[in-house]
Amino acid sequence: MVPKTKKIWLDGKFVDWDAAQVHVLSHTLHYGVGVFEGIRCYKTEGGGSAIFRLKEHVDRLFASAHIVLLTIPFSPEKICDAIRRTVTVNGLSEGYIRPVVLIGDGEMGLFAKSNPIRVAVAAWSWGAYLGDEGIRKGIRAKVSSFSRNHVNAAMTKGKINGSYVNSVLAKWEVKQAGYDEAVMLDTEGYVAEASGENIFIVRNGILQTSPLTSILPGITRDSVLTIARKLNLPVKETRFTRDEMYIADEMFFTGTAAEITPVREVDDRLVGTGKPGPVTKQIQDEFFDIVRGKNALFAHWLDVLK
Repeated sequence: MVPKTKKIWLDGKFVDWDAAQVHVLSHTLHYGVGVFEGIRCYKTEGGGSAIFRLKEHVDRLFASAHIVLLTIPFSPEKICDAIRRTVTVNGLSEGYIRPVVLIGDGEMGLFAKSNPIRVAVAAWSWGAYLGDEGIRKGIRAKVSSFSRNHVNAAMTKGKINGSYVNSVLAKWEVKQAGYDEAVMLDTEGYVAEASGENIFIVRNGILQTSPLTSILPGITRDSVLTIARKLNLPVKETRFTRDEMYIADEMFFTGTAAEITPVREVDDRLVGTGKPGPVTKQIQDEFFDIVRGKNALFAHWLDVLK
């Protein structure tokens, strides 16, 4: 259950958590056209707090809205300010932040262009999405029977509310079968992404991840690629098959919620030794040093709260 905080920013002002309501006939509730982001704030070295890659997340929120023909009634700067204030007004030193843009009530039917566009920002304390033990020891994954959306069936470059029905079905399927997370293939049978994460494998010393053809351009994914290149690790953005996962030396998921989560097993096959490998650990260590302000080289990724 999401732990309540005091305030949610809704349409330009703060309201009490329980007062942040939208009408049951809100268009997005019925048809799924809305966009959102997931952002994290971390405690940093020295006792402060910083939001990780805030600008990039807000830029992607506006890009997602553009894709589905929504005009956000606030500037990117205003949304950035709302996100910072939502963290501070709730007294959070670290946590998860969820901006969401939705179509409100008014007209019904598929073509409802006069309805108001509503914007909310909530923040709360949220630990490791796939568990603290998952971060340390790795998780068990399974390839889902649900394919990732085709690029012309759903807009894969946006974080669009309705598109996540695909992810929910995949997640429910593998959880009910006793696994932690779903791996999803694209419509041609290549590894795309997990239900809410991007996927990396390591094979023969080369770090590989699916290209952006049919996946969400993850901000944590981009961070890992940048970190890997700074560490002089060989990197390839290339398609790979499910059996290439089986014979990988290492595998991990990336995402704002999941952070850097190792995968120790996929489809009942151990990945490598069945434990997080050296490349995964190196990237994990670098990532957590960066988000906690311990690496000056990446200080520009941190939006420090005053």
